[in-house]
Amino acid sequence: MNHFSYSYEDIKKLLPERDENSNKGSCGRVLIIGGSTCMAGAPYFSARAAYRTGCGLVEVFTHEDNRVILQTLIPEAVMSVWNEKIDFEKLENSIKKADAIAIGMGLSTSDNALEILKFTLQKRTCPIVIDADALNLLAQNKELFKEISKNAIITPHPLEMSRISGADTKEITANIPESAQNFANENDLICVLKDHRTAVAKPHSDDIYINQSGNSGMSTGGSGDVLDGIIAGLLAQGCEPYIAATLGVYIHGIAGDIASEILSQYSLMASDIIDALPEVFNSL
Repeated sequence: MNHFSYSYEDIKKLLPERDENSNKGSCGRVLIIGGSTCMAGAPYFSARAAYRTGCGLVEVFTHEDNRVILQTLIPEAVMSVWNEKIDFEKLENSIKKADAIAIGMGLSTSDNALEILKFTLQKRTCPIVIDADALNLLAQNKELFKEISKNAIITPHPLEMSRISGADTKEITANIPESAQNFANENDLICVLKDHRTAVAKPHSDDIYINQSGNSGMSTGGSGDVLDGIIAGLLAQGCEPYIAATLGVYIHGIAGDIASEILSQYSLMASDIIDALPEVFNSL
Protein backbone atom coordinates (compact mmCIF):
# COMPACT_ATOMS: atom_id res chain seq x y z
CA MET A 1 0.00 0.00 0.00
CA ASN A 2 1.50 3.33 -1.11
CA HIS A 3 0.59 6.38 0.98
CA PHE A 4 0.46 9.82 -0.62
CA SER A 5 -0.59 13.35 0.37
CA TYR A 6 -1.11 16.74 -1.28
CA SER A 7 0.75 20.02 -1.03
CA TYR A 8 -0.90 23.42 -1.32
CA GLU A 9 0.42 23.71 -4.86
CA ASP A 10 -1.51 20.60 -5.86
CA ILE A 11 -4.82 22.43 -5.42
CA LYS A 12 -4.03 24.66 -8.40
CA LYS A 13 -3.46 21.65 -10.63
CA LEU A 14 -6.50 19.68 -9.52
CA LEU A 15 -9.26 22.28 -9.15
CA PRO A 16 -11.82 22.46 -11.97
CA GLU A 17 -10.97 25.25 -14.39
CA ARG A 18 -13.10 28.41 -14.53
CA ASP A 19 -13.26 30.80 -17.48
CA GLU A 20 -14.96 34.06 -18.39
CA ASN A 21 -17.82 32.22 -20.10
CA SER A 22 -18.81 30.28 -16.96
CA ASN A 23 -22.40 30.42 -15.74
CA LYS A 24 -24.34 28.71 -12.97
CA GLY A 25 -25.27 25.90 -15.33
CA SER A 26 -21.69 25.20 -16.33
CA CYS A 27 -20.52 25.22 -12.69
CA GLY A 28 -22.70 22.29 -11.66
CA ARG A 29 -25.76 21.61 -9.54
CA VAL A 30 -25.61 19.91 -6.11
CA LEU A 31 -28.58 18.19 -4.47
CA ILE A 32 -28.38 18.04 -0.67
CA ILE A 33 -30.79 15.49 0.85
CA GLY A 34 -31.01 15.82 4.61
CA GLY A 35 -32.53 17.52 7.58
CA SER A 36 -35.35 15.88 9.51
CA THR A 37 -37.49 17.82 12.00
CA CYS A 38 -35.35 20.31 13.97
CA MET A 39 -32.21 19.35 12.03
CA ALA A 40 -31.85 22.29 9.64
CA GLY A 41 -28.22 22.96 10.56
CA ALA A 42 -26.74 19.86 8.93
CA PRO A 43 -28.03 20.45 5.38
CA TYR A 44 -27.33 24.17 5.78
CA PHE A 45 -23.63 23.52 6.43
CA SER A 46 -23.41 21.20 3.42
CA ALA A 47 -25.28 23.56 1.11
CA ARG A 48 -23.25 26.62 2.07
CA ALA A 49 -19.97 24.71 1.80
CA ALA A 50 -20.93 23.50 -1.69
CA TYR A 51 -21.60 27.07 -2.77
CA ARG A 52 -18.34 28.31 -1.24
CA THR A 53 -16.49 25.58 -3.13
CA GLY A 54 -17.71 27.00 -6.43
CA CYS A 55 -20.74 25.04 -7.61
CA GLY A 56 -23.33 27.00 -9.57
CA LEU A 57 -26.55 25.95 -7.85
CA VAL A 58 -27.55 24.04 -4.73
CA GLU A 59 -30.92 22.42 -4.11
CA VAL A 60 -31.86 21.21 -0.62
CA PHE A 61 -34.44 18.43 -0.22
CA THR A 62 -35.47 18.58 3.43
CA HIS A 63 -38.35 18.25 5.88
CA GLU A 64 -41.02 20.92 5.68
CA ASP A 65 -40.19 22.05 9.22
CA ASN A 66 -36.79 23.28 8.00
CA ARG A 67 -38.02 25.28 5.02
CA VAL A 68 -38.34 28.72 6.63
CA ILE A 69 -35.06 28.62 8.53
CA LEU A 70 -33.12 27.36 5.50
CA GLN A 71 -34.68 29.92 3.18
CA THR A 72 -33.62 32.54 5.73
CA LEU A 73 -30.09 31.23 6.27
CA ILE A 74 -29.29 30.44 2.64
CA PRO A 75 -31.73 32.10 0.24
CA GLU A 76 -29.40 31.27 -2.66
CA ALA A 77 -30.48 27.61 -2.45
CA VAL A 78 -33.45 26.06 -4.22
CA MET A 79 -35.75 24.45 -1.65
CA SER A 80 -37.78 21.25 -1.99
CA VAL A 81 -39.53 19.68 1.00
CA TRP A 82 -41.21 16.55 2.27
CA ASN A 83 -43.55 16.05 5.21
CA GLU A 84 -45.44 12.97 6.36
CA LYS A 85 -45.98 12.01 2.72
CA ILE A 86 -42.97 12.04 0.41
CA ASP A 87 -43.46 13.38 -3.10
CA PHE A 88 -41.27 10.88 -4.95
CA GLU A 89 -42.03 12.49 -8.30
CA LYS A 90 -40.57 15.74 -6.99
CA LEU A 91 -37.55 13.91 -5.57
CA GLU A 92 -36.93 12.08 -8.83
CA ASN A 93 -37.05 15.36 -10.73
CA SER A 94 -34.47 16.82 -8.35
CA ILE A 95 -32.23 13.77 -8.73
CA LYS A 96 -32.38 14.00 -12.53
CA LYS A 97 -31.26 17.64 -12.46
CA ALA A 98 -28.32 17.06 -10.11
CA ASP A 99 -24.68 16.77 -11.13
CA ALA A 100 -23.79 15.53 -7.63
CA ILE A 101 -25.75 14.42 -4.58
CA ALA A 102 -24.92 14.47 -0.87
CA ILE A 103 -27.28 12.51 1.39
CA GLY A 104 -27.60 11.74 5.08
CA MET A 105 -26.82 14.89 7.03
CA GLY A 106 -29.46 15.21 9.74
CA LEU A 107 -31.74 12.87 7.78
CA SER A 108 -32.74 10.68 10.77
CA THR A 109 -33.25 6.91 10.62
CA SER A 110 -37.05 7.05 10.30
CA ASP A 111 -39.10 4.99 7.86
CA ASN A 112 -39.42 8.04 5.61
CA ALA A 113 -35.66 8.57 5.66
CA LEU A 114 -35.11 4.94 4.67
CA GLU A 115 -37.53 5.26 1.74
CA ILE A 116 -35.78 8.45 0.61
CA LEU A 117 -32.38 6.74 0.75
CA LYS A 118 -33.59 3.66 -1.15
CA PHE A 119 -35.22 5.77 -3.84
CA THR A 120 -32.16 7.99 -4.25
CA LEU A 121 -29.77 5.06 -4.57
CA GLN A 122 -32.01 3.45 -7.18
CA LYS A 123 -32.64 6.56 -9.27
CA ARG A 124 -29.38 8.49 -9.18
CA THR A 125 -27.03 8.53 -12.15
CA CYS A 126 -24.54 11.14 -10.89
CA PRO A 127 -21.82 10.80 -8.23
CA ILE A 128 -23.05 10.66 -4.63
CA VAL A 129 -21.62 11.40 -1.16
CA ILE A 130 -23.15 9.26 1.60
CA ASP A 131 -22.73 10.26 5.24
CA ALA A 132 -24.23 10.45 8.73
CA ASP A 133 -27.76 9.02 9.01
CA ALA A 134 -27.57 7.55 5.51
CA LEU A 135 -24.66 5.45 6.83
CA ASN A 136 -26.65 4.54 9.93
CA LEU A 137 -29.51 3.39 7.69
CA LEU A 138 -27.07 1.33 5.63
CA ALA A 139 -25.80 -0.26 8.84
CA GLN A 140 -29.36 -1.31 9.66
CA ASN A 141 -30.11 -2.39 6.07
CA LYS A 142 -26.86 -3.81 4.71
CA GLU A 143 -28.61 -5.25 1.64
CA LEU A 144 -28.76 -1.67 0.35
CA PHE A 145 -25.03 -1.78 -0.35
CA LYS A 146 -26.05 -3.73 -3.46
CA GLU A 147 -27.81 -0.55 -4.64
CA ILE A 148 -24.63 1.52 -4.37
CA SER A 149 -23.12 1.54 -7.83
CA LYS A 150 -19.97 3.25 -9.07
CA ASN A 151 -19.04 6.86 -8.28
CA ALA A 152 -20.19 6.55 -4.66
CA ILE A 153 -18.23 8.13 -1.81
CA ILE A 154 -18.87 7.32 1.85
CA THR A 155 -17.49 9.55 4.62
CA PRO A 156 -17.74 7.68 7.95
CA HIS A 157 -16.01 8.43 11.22
CA PRO A 158 -14.72 5.32 13.08
CA LEU A 159 -17.97 4.66 14.97
CA GLU A 160 -20.01 4.83 11.76
CA MET A 161 -17.43 2.59 10.09
CA SER A 162 -17.86 0.11 12.93
CA ARG A 163 -21.62 0.07 12.36
CA ILE A 164 -21.44 -0.52 8.62
CA SER A 165 -18.49 -2.94 8.66
CA GLY A 166 -19.03 -4.84 11.89
CA ALA A 167 -15.41 -4.26 12.93
CA ASP A 168 -14.46 -3.08 16.40
CA THR A 169 -13.95 0.70 16.70
CA LYS A 170 -10.56 0.27 18.41
CA GLU A 171 -9.41 -2.00 15.62
CA ILE A 172 -10.52 0.57 13.04
CA THR A 173 -8.78 3.51 14.72
CA ALA A 174 -5.60 1.48 15.07
CA ASN A 175 -5.58 0.78 11.32
CA ILE A 176 -7.27 3.70 9.57
CA PRO A 177 -5.67 3.26 6.10
CA GLU A 178 -6.13 -0.52 6.06
CA SER A 179 -9.73 -0.26 7.30
CA ALA A 180 -10.59 2.25 4.60
CA GLN A 181 -8.91 0.21 1.86
CA ASN A 182 -10.52 -3.07 2.89
CA PHE A 183 -14.00 -1.58 2.93
CA ALA A 184 -13.45 0.15 -0.41
CA ASN A 185 -12.35 -3.15 -1.94
CA GLU A 186 -15.21 -5.16 -0.48
CA ASN A 187 -17.93 -2.73 -1.57
CA ASP A 188 -16.48 -1.19 -4.74
CA LEU A 189 -16.73 2.40 -3.53
CA ILE A 190 -14.55 5.27 -2.34
CA CYS A 191 -14.11 5.36 1.42
CA VAL A 192 -13.20 8.57 3.26
CA LEU A 193 -12.46 7.32 6.78
CA LYS A 194 -12.32 10.41 8.97
CA ASP A 195 -9.74 10.63 11.73
CA HIS A 196 -6.85 12.84 12.88
CA ARG A 197 -5.19 11.79 9.62
CA THR A 198 -8.14 10.98 7.36
CA ALA A 199 -7.54 8.21 4.83
CA VAL A 200 -9.21 8.07 1.41
CA ALA A 201 -9.22 4.74 -0.41
CA LYS A 202 -10.52 3.70 -3.81
CA PRO A 203 -11.27 0.08 -4.65
CA HIS A 204 -8.50 -2.26 -5.77
CA SER A 205 -5.71 0.32 -5.74
CA ASP A 206 -2.23 0.26 -4.24
CA ASP A 207 -2.37 4.01 -3.58
CA ILE A 208 -4.15 5.49 -0.55
CA TYR A 209 -4.41 9.18 0.35
CA ILE A 210 -3.41 10.20 3.89
CA ASN A 211 -4.44 13.76 4.71
CA GLN A 212 -1.94 16.10 6.37
CA SER A 213 -4.08 19.23 6.80
CA GLY A 214 -6.48 20.07 9.61
CA ASN A 215 -6.38 20.27 13.40
CA SER A 216 -8.19 19.12 16.54
CA GLY A 217 -10.44 22.19 16.55
CA MET A 218 -12.30 20.62 13.64
CA SER A 219 -13.64 17.93 15.99
CA THR A 220 -16.91 19.79 16.31
CA GLY A 221 -20.53 19.37 15.31
CA GLY A 222 -21.19 20.08 11.64
CA SER A 223 -17.60 19.73 10.46
CA GLY A 224 -18.42 16.52 8.61
CA ASP A 225 -21.42 18.19 6.93
CA VAL A 226 -19.08 20.89 5.67
CA LEU A 227 -16.77 18.23 4.22
CA ASP A 228 -19.70 16.60 2.42
CA GLY A 229 -20.63 19.92 0.84
CA ILE A 230 -17.07 20.59 -0.31
CA ILE A 231 -16.75 17.16 -1.92
CA ALA A 232 -20.18 17.45 -3.57
CA GLY A 233 -19.30 20.92 -4.87
CA LEU A 234 -16.15 19.58 -6.50
CA LEU A 235 -18.03 16.63 -7.98
CA ALA A 236 -20.67 18.92 -9.49
CA GLN A 237 -17.96 20.95 -11.21
CA GLY A 238 -16.62 17.85 -12.92
CA CYS A 239 -13.94 16.49 -10.59
CA GLU A 240 -13.43 12.74 -10.89
CA PRO A 241 -14.79 11.16 -7.66
CA TYR A 242 -11.48 10.08 -6.13
CA ILE A 243 -9.93 13.48 -6.85
CA ALA A 244 -13.00 15.21 -5.39
CA ALA A 245 -12.78 13.07 -2.25
CA THR A 246 -9.06 13.54 -1.63
CA LEU A 247 -8.95 17.20 -2.66
CA GLY A 248 -12.09 17.92 -0.64
CA VAL A 249 -10.53 16.46 2.49
CA TYR A 250 -7.38 18.51 1.97
CA ILE A 251 -9.23 21.80 1.30
CA HIS A 252 -11.47 21.15 4.33
CA GLY A 253 -8.38 20.78 6.52
CA ILE A 254 -6.66 23.86 5.08
CA ALA A 255 -9.78 25.95 5.77
CA GLY A 256 -9.82 24.59 9.32
CA ASP A 257 -6.16 25.53 9.78
CA ILE A 258 -6.79 29.07 8.53
CA ALA A 259 -9.79 29.46 10.85
CA SER A 260 -7.91 28.10 13.87
CA GLU A 261 -5.11 30.61 13.41
CA ILE A 262 -7.65 33.38 13.91
CA LEU A 263 -10.02 31.80 16.43
CA SER A 264 -7.91 29.10 18.15
CA GLN A 265 -8.58 25.37 18.05
CA TYR A 266 -10.72 25.69 21.17
CA SER A 267 -13.19 28.15 19.64
CA LEU A 268 -13.50 26.70 16.14
CA MET A 269 -17.00 25.93 14.83
CA ALA A 270 -18.19 24.36 11.59
CA SER A 271 -19.35 27.69 10.19
CA ASP A 272 -15.83 29.05 10.70
CA ILE A 273 -14.47 26.38 8.34
CA ILE A 274 -16.89 27.53 5.65
CA ASP A 275 -16.00 31.18 6.28
CA ALA A 276 -12.33 30.34 5.68
CA LEU A 277 -12.94 28.68 2.29
CA PRO A 278 -12.80 31.96 0.33
CA GLU A 279 -9.29 32.59 1.69
CA VAL A 280 -8.20 29.13 0.54
CA PHE A 281 -9.37 29.81 -3.01
CA ASN A 282 -8.42 33.48 -3.04
CA SER A 283 -4.81 32.60 -2.26
CA LEU A 284 -4.69 30.58 -5.47
